[in-house]
Amino acid sequence: MVDTLGIKFGDVTPHRAIATLPDDPALYNHVGGPHAGALFSLGETASGAVVLAAFHELLDRVVPLTVQARISYRKFAQDTVSATAVLREDRTEIMAELENGRRPEFDVAVTIERIDGVVAAEMTVTWTLKPNR
Repeated sequence: MVDTLGIKFGDVTPHRAIATLPDDPALYNHVGGPHAGALFSLGETASGAVVLAAFHELLDRVVPLTVQARISYRKFAQDTVSATAVLREDRTEIMAELENGRRPEFDVAVTIERIDGVVAAEMTVTWTLKPNR
């Protein structure tokens, strides 16, 4: 999906990730901006990037999975848009839950902005780290 939509990554750290959706008429909706599904995919992708960066050393033991996602479309999106995903919870607390035999769930906050800085959408994506069998 990332390749299909043309999503590109900027800075990716264990606390924050930035992803960009290009201005592409093939992704436009009926009002001439990026389709809501493309914006959702951009936000979910950015959230996944921060989760992978935060827990990359655990990938031989767990699978990161999206549990749920909520999005609010605030303003008309146009041109190139970027999503900034921020890990809301303390990484060490999430890892402590996992080490104590619990399957942690945690939120990643995502802000999707137009190139003029206007917030087009906001998301919360809840993730879990599912232990491998």
